[in-house]
Amino acid sequence: MTVPTGRRERKKAATRQKIADTALRLFLERGYDAVGIRDVAAEADVAVTTLFSHFASKEALVFERDDDFEQRLTRAVTGRAPHEPLIPALRCEIQALVRHCTADSAAPIWRMIDESPALREYEESMRLRHAESLATAIAADPGLSQTATACRTIARFVIDAYSLAREAADPQAAVDEIFRMIEAAWAVT
Repeated sequence: MTVPTGRRERKKAATRQKIADTALRLFLERGYDAVGIRDVAAEADVAVTTLFSHFASKEALVFERDDDFEQRLTRAVTGRAPHEPLIPALRCEIQALVRHCTADSAAPIWRMIDESPALREYEESMRLRHAESLATAIAADPGLSQTATACRTIARFVIDAYSLAREAADPQAAVDEIFRMIEAAWAVT
């Protein structure tokens, strides 16, 4: 995540983080369904409108790094050096995301997500949005002359790699296995 430079931006970022941290703590302590938006706002000592100026929904509080993850994925495409292969760049980013999401501290959060239909649905819509953003970045790369279908397919494979690896007994081995298949698929397009 980029560090805000101005005082106002730093304060906004600090408020956003305080709200997210408070929400997550309350959700884990009391259960996701038992905590309302007003509870989070009161505990974080902000107005409900302030909470909603930072987060569009209750579900977004759980996935507070969503925008950062999406930007990291697209930067893996757009930030590559000229002639740097696409798939290894994406693999590196997915490995980092999987490490983050499989840390021991993340286990209670994923249990909470798995137990909540609303959070599972939000996660699925988030993954589809990430795949579309990634596909757009791939398609816009002038060095990659692939069809829109090929770009969307590879993007979905990459996003699914993250989800499948996160759930595997050995996440890093799963990333390696999945990306060998993605590399082969990309090579035939």
